[in-house]
Amino acid sequence: MAYTTINKSTDHFNTKLYTGTGSSNAITGVGFQPDFTWLKKRSASGGHYLTDAVRGVTKTIYSDGTDAEGTVAQALTAFGADGFTVGTDSGVNVNSGTHVSWNWKAGTTSGLSGGTITPSAYSINTTSKFGIYKYSGTGANATLAHGLGATPSLVMTKSLGDTSPWAVWCKGLANTEYLVLNDSAGKGTGASNMWNSTSPTDTLISFGSDGQTNGSGKTFICYVWCDVAGYCKAGSYTGNGNADGTFIYTGFKPAWIMIKRTGSAQSWVMFDNKRNPFNLTDNILFAHLNSAEQVDTTPNIDIVSNGWKIRHTDDSINGSETYIYMAFGQSLVGSNNIPCSAR
Repeated sequence: MAYTTINKSTDHFNTKLYTGTGSSNAITGVGFQPDFTWLKKRSASGGHYLTDAVRGVTKTIYSDGTDAEGTVAQALTAFGADGFTVGTDSGVNVNSGTHVSWNWKAGTTSGLSGGTITPSAYSINTTSKFGIYKYSGTGANATLAHGLGATPSLVMTKSLGDTSPWAVWCKGLANTEYLVLNDSAGKGTGASNMWNSTSPTDTLISFGSDGQTNGSGKTFICYVWCDVAGYCKAGSYTGNGNADGTFIYTGFKPAWIMIKRTGSAQSWVMFDNKRNPFNLTDNILFAHLNSAEQVDTTPNIDIVSNGWKIRHTDDSINGSETYIYMAFGQSLVGSNNIPCSAR
């Protein structure tokens, strides 16, 4: 049993599916006002649109590309109390097409202090331990105070003004290693200038002088998550290359999972419980590709009450190698610190 401070996971993260209309389309049923929404067309190819309240609506970056931030007037046009509105852009609202949205809540926009970099804007959630930070690079070793009160387990950073790749650090990587969200490549090593060879702490994230995380004169967006018992977990596992695959324990029933092989090139694989509510879970999207959803295919897993069990030998999730992952849970509990029981 895992104790949790999260009464209801869908108060902080929720996947919402919708059908496009080709005209202004208000999507409700998220359950809260999102501060970070990740949109992907499922029924056909199209980019991943990432929009957050810190940068503002219509401001889009893409997990599957290195493009600088763009203003897409007809993409995500508004955040609402129970969801968001999309415009006529076919990437987020093609008529009769199917789409998925992954939504996170932040919301606190004042009171942050510390570090040598002061964000120009930010939004944090100290309950779910999630933060969004917009900052200017210094070109020299620096620190950013995250204000989450726990040690980050996943950090994703993107330069907004140029085509620098994404930089990702996850628990399970060394502090001289990184992955690139928009690329299938294995981990980069010896990158002392990416994170200043310093792991995140419960107060600070460290950046070196590398242009992907802290280039002088550049503006960046940074998304940060920490582990929360019963709700969120990031880490690593070793695959076994067997159809009776590895079991990954999270302590909760995952609602969303992203996996990446670290030692060599392979896809960023994404599962969730709304696109595929029953096992086998085998409807696949890839964070680094604009391809349509792969339906009833491999790789595949069983999502269970306390983690997931791999059911295939596919190298993207279960070679005899090391993988990192991020998972959010769907445990329901009655009040703070009540155990999350398996069901």
